[in-house]
Amino acid sequence: MPDRDAWSRLQQEPPIGGLSRRRFLQLGLGATAVGLVAACSSAPSGTQAAGAVGPDSRQVRDFAAAQERRFPGGKSVAKTFVAAPTEVDVGGTRTTAWLYDGQLPGPILRANVGDRVQVRLRNELPDPTTVHWHGLAIRNDMDGVPDITQPPVGAGAEFVYEFIPPDPGTYWYHTHGDLQRGRGLYGALIVDDPRAPSGYDAEFVVVLSDWLTDRTPQQAFDRLRSGAMESAPMTSTALGGDAGDVRYPLYLLGGRPPNDPTVFTAGPGQRARLRLINASDDTAFRVALGGHRLTVTDSDGFPVEPVDTGSVLLGMGERYDALVTLQDGAFPLVAAAEGKGGQAFAVVRTGSGAAPDPSASPDELRAPPLTVADLRAAAAVRLPTRNPDVTLGASLGGTMNTYTWTINGEAYPKYTPLEVHSGERARIVYTNTTTMYHPMHLHGHTFAVARPDGTGPRKDTVIVLPGQTVATDIDTDNPGQWITHCHNDYHLAAGMATIVSYQA
Repeated sequence: MPDRDAWSRLQQEPPIGGLSRRRFLQLGLGATAVGLVAACSSAPSGTQAAGAVGPDSRQVRDFAAAQERRFPGGKSVAKTFVAAPTEVDVGGTRTTAWLYDGQLPGPILRANVGDRVQVRLRNELPDPTTVHWHGLAIRNDMDGVPDITQPPVGAGAEFVYEFIPPDPGTYWYHTHGDLQRGRGLYGALIVDDPRAPSGYDAEFVVVLSDWLTDRTPQQAFDRLRSGAMESAPMTSTALGGDAGDVRYPLYLLGGRPPNDPTVFTAGPGQRARLRLINASDDTAFRVALGGHRLTVTDSDGFPVEPVDTGSVLLGMGERYDALVTLQDGAFPLVAAAEGKGGQAFAVVRTGSGAAPDPSASPDELRAPPLTVADLRAAAAVRLPTRNPDVTLGASLGGTMNTYTWTINGEAYPKYTPLEVHSGERARIVYTNTTTMYHPMHLHGHTFAVARPDGTGPRKDTVIVLPGQTVATDIDTDNPGQWITHCHNDYHLAAGMATIVSYQA
């Protein structure tokens, strides 16, 4: 059973100074006052040391060559993604989305460990864009971060991404262009291990997202920057306070709203694998399957000791895999928008019977959800015990009067890099000085949530609760320049990012 007390203890810290989050940020107590930052499309202005290992360096080429030698028999997987404006009807409202290959979400990209993946991105959008392969420890020059690992791909241009996925699991891909993800540029990326038994009869790839119909993400961001706030408070005990900055008219599962749901089918008694992906901009989801218990087996692509739960909480960018033995009938698969009052919805059908109501609220949602506090890494993927060679602090702050979010008092594209060298055990300590949660993501690595007994789960995205600290350990074995950032897309656009910089 999940350790509910462990997560509860994380919420017993009082609000900072007794202030609400919004008042706290308006006063600018979360970080050094930085004023208005440069536009997000600006090139980063961080100061890299002379010995910084760039994406075009010999070290990155050596890493790529080592991966080629490690996986000598991988097959070629070649795809073309066309990013283009597309008219869509979501929930009865027609709007212009930005999609890959005209699909919402984008097409599932699937490969085996060690395959040679080649994706040609053709940009037919009016703005520059890139693609990031979220969670994969691939070569730095293929990571898809504008002006850090590559120049952005201009309107009408193409770029070919080539990489070898080194680890099996549930991942995803999405644009790293400014506030573009919420317009539809995301999709599932599944890496299989053909040598491993599946252990299940059916697979449901569950991509969750929040969706605006009356404005674009950029317009929502501009409103936040002007000082306007959503009218009703959005709070969540599980998230330690404020649940988000934007209220959405729709929440989607598989690109479909509750009134036109995705339907997953299987047979009664079959064992199904749910691959849960939170692709949203500003929403955490609490996910449950009505009438069933879930056995969580993986987090962010890496196995954990199996845990039984009624529901699981996913921050933006996180993924969880769960196994479930299906009963006979039709059941609601519900992703409640944590603290926001709406939900995404699908139907799991194994037999006859009326479809559940789209507003269904399964009993499984009422108990505290499974969180990272309940997880222990499977023995096979635990990092070897080792003291950190370097400890790096990442203090998360913000000010609401200009809607600026910071790391170590700086709003990206301004930053002071967190410097590491190859061959180290590096500890990155995220300290949340604000009163809102932040799902922090690190590119190019899977870290271990640091625990004294070494059992912390392997992840690439972790929720840092208000007023709390999460320490993460990585082995520095993938040279380059790697962004770490909040996966709330509005917080990223407002500056909550910095660079983990390998030095020669």
